[in-house]
Amino acid sequence: MPTFQYEAMNTVGQPVKGEIDAASSEDAIAKLRSQGNFPTKIKEKAGKKGSKGQQKGGQQQRKGSGRRTAGAVPAKLLTQFTRQLSTLIDAGLPILRSLRILEEQQKPGMLRVAIRLVAEDVEAGLTLSEAMERHPKTFNRLYVNMVRAGELGGVLDLILQRLAEFQEKSQALKRKVVGAMIYPSAVITFALLIVTGLLVFVVPQFKTIFADMGSKLPGTTVALLSLSEWVMAGGWMVIMGLPVAIWLTLKLLKTSQGGRYFVDSMSLHLPLVGSILGRTSVARFTRTLGTLLSAGVPILEALNITRDTSGNEVYSRALTKVHDGIREGESFADPLRQARIVDSMVVNMIDVGEETGELDKMLNKVADTYDEEVETLVSSMTAMLEPVMVITLGLIVGFIVIALFMPMVGMLDALQGKK
Repeated sequence: MPTFQYEAMNTVGQPVKGEIDAASSEDAIAKLRSQGNFPTKIKEKAGKKGSKGQQKGGQQQRKGSGRRTAGAVPAKLLTQFTRQLSTLIDAGLPILRSLRILEEQQKPGMLRVAIRLVAEDVEAGLTLSEAMERHPKTFNRLYVNMVRAGELGGVLDLILQRLAEFQEKSQALKRKVVGAMIYPSAVITFALLIVTGLLVFVVPQFKTIFADMGSKLPGTTVALLSLSEWVMAGGWMVIMGLPVAIWLTLKLLKTSQGGRYFVDSMSLHLPLVGSILGRTSVARFTRTLGTLLSAGVPILEALNITRDTSGNEVYSRALTKVHDGIREGESFADPLRQARIVDSMVVNMIDVGEETGELDKMLNKVADTYDEEVETLVSSMTAMLEPVMVITLGLIVGFIVIALFMPMVGMLDALQGKK
């Protein structure tokens, strides 16, 4: 009977290594799970001859470690590749043949390069997850660990299908949030351009007229003329450069962990926008964690991956506390409740999921619920911002018009009084 070397996590989350006799890798996984261990890596132990071959292969791999690695690819293309690979494997095609077919179908670009390099590594003897792990910019930790879980469980086609669905839902949520920000950003930009144009080209013409009148100007008119002079003297550069300066400052702050926490924490407290960002983060981490757990990834490893891909430092730190709490023997719900990053409804659903043994399904339900809430909030914000921005722009233009015509009204009143 073959002997398999394994790496696993025990019931308290500690890593364990060892060997086990089993008829196949699936049998070995079943035996380990029956012992209360969660395998993360398993491979058949080779004999002496095989060991030499492996050492030689390892040397060749080390020599090739300086080879080119693929860069980032668009999320949409990666999702299409994932679904196509799942379909080909489900149809019974070998992994290497599936990769070669997809490589031929791809247009020239980074994804085609990534598929070719992965196929070459698989042909050299690496598993699909090991080959993908060499290209972290293309296949992140979440992707690689999902594939590894599918390989260990013998359900790679199903895992790839779930991964594609996860990517599609994540992209849909991102599109909703980004789409909601485009409209107000465009309106604010055009409003600034219009107001700046009035201050630069229109108001100075009235300044000449007021100088010829020689009468005392109202305070609003004086303020408008002073603002026009400031804009023409270089203030327009401040107006245009301020958004860029804010963006650069935020980017600089996010280079440090403390800065990222400060920016993310402040973002979550913004009116309405903070609620959308918070629900988006909850939907993202619950869907990521639920997808990993449904693939068979041990919960502590799944939490590590979720923490690193959460995209929000506030939730990342909270998930670290949850990870540490579970490792010390606590349930999932208790440290999450103490972190106070989610509503009590989410904590209760997770608590029920733990008790029923369906935590992964419950997490995905939470993600679906929050996706719907985000969509509702985005629609509400868009509907509310439209009249607010129109009214604000109307008030600004109205102020300019009133400030320009008040001196003329005063002059007409003075002329009528003389008559």
